[in-house]
Amino acid sequence: MSGRAPITRFEGPAIALARDNVDTDQIIPARFLKTTSRTGLGAHLFADWRFEATGQPKAEFVLNAPSAARAVVLVAGWNFGCGSSREHAPWALIDFGFRAVVAASFADIFKQNALKNGLLPIQLPDVVHRLVLARVAAQPGAVIAVDLVDQVITLPDGVATFTIDPFARECLLAGVDEIGYVLRQEEAIARFEAGRGASAPRP
Repeated sequence: MSGRAPITRFEGPAIALARDNVDTDQIIPARFLKTTSRTGLGAHLFADWRFEATGQPKAEFVLNAPSAARAVVLVAGWNFGCGSSREHAPWALIDFGFRAVVAASFADIFKQNALKNGLLPIQLPDVVHRLVLARVAAQPGAVIAVDLVDQVITLPDGVATFTIDPFARECLLAGVDEIGYVLRQEEAIARFEAGRGASAPRP
């Protein structure tokens, strides 16, 4: 998806999902995968944890708390996004309103899908992650500032650094996917092809 909003610096409320091994079937259950649209999936995010069988919201689940209404950062535990490779998982998180997920570790395929779709996966060292998770769990809605330019996140009581794959970071900063990145190089590619054609040996 090219033309999406660039991620440079933003801040907003964070909520904590203090669970490890959150798999993609919990993020977006399989029965909601019939659509190929990226919109509307946020309504079904964590549906089995979030709603009773009757459709009634579970009051104790964090996404049903008032603090989740404007949340832009989700702080989770270890191995977030494990399970199947469904791209709908980052779509659902983005559609709900999240711009970043903070975790101690991510499943590789989920991490790549997130980066390709404009969701920022921020992996923190264990000790730092525990502090951030505890802080947000104790104060739902605590504001986190995310700076992808300098690769730091800021809480009211501290700063943590993170790293992102350089190419993925460049795409996120520009607001393009891999195809969009290539299209932005169209003039340079045309110049290269023209020069190569002029200097190529005759058959």
